[in-house]
Amino acid sequence: MAKNRMYLYGKNPVLERLKANPQSIRKIFLQDNFKDPGVEKVIKTAMVPVNRVSENELLRIKRADRLQGIVAEADEFHYSPFENLLRLPEDKRPTFIFLDSINDPHNLGSIMRIAACFGGFAIVIPQHASCEVNETVLHVASGGENYVPVSLVTNLVTTLLQAKKAGYWAVGTVVEGGEDINKVSLPFPLCLVLGSEGSGIRYGLQKHLDMKITLPMKGAQLSFNVAMSCAIFAYEIAKQRL
Repeated sequence: MAKNRMYLYGKNPVLERLKANPQSIRKIFLQDNFKDPGVEKVIKTAMVPVNRVSENELLRIKRADRLQGIVAEADEFHYSPFENLLRLPEDKRPTFIFLDSINDPHNLGSIMRIAACFGGFAIVIPQHASCEVNETVLHVASGGENYVPVSLVTNLVTTLLQAKKAGYWAVGTVVEGGEDINKVSLPFPLCLVLGSEGSGIRYGLQKHLDMKITLPMKGAQLSFNVAMSCAIFAYEIAKQRL
């Protein structure tokens, strides 16, 4: 594969990219028995070159589960500069989701999909000690990357302070001891900070939070993973933003 390219695989990731940003796709590989009139029509409309290959050849191009008979060679993922998002007009300001030490690509992909579904969110991830947007992330995001900007920053603390200087409030999620998400009135514009399942939000970020919020759970003493928690908090944020 050419430099600065990556593979999308599976029907939904490829189809959503064809709809949202077809010029980023250079070539599509279809398994020789692939049949989906809807997908094939979109490919034809986008005028993307297609190669028909055997199942073994497709697996040599991209070895992964659930290829669903389709792989696209696409441009490398494009991160959105954080400064550009901060300069958006007030009515287009996104709610930022800061992800601290999230290393599982499945969690990152799920969070991107969640943010895209609710709309009005942007994601911020650090360059170090965190998962970046790779092919697995894009597969799990199932096309969500086309609808939610993601910023890759050098330092989360510095970036959070930059957002606060621009008028944002910093709200972090904690397992216990925070204000009940069902009862709190959230401040906007908002930065939601999510930590890893193991260690939570690091102290360096915690000390700059304006508020800590908790999701009370009266059932078994288990915990949601970070993507599931993100969905619940994002729902509440979207509801209060109206």
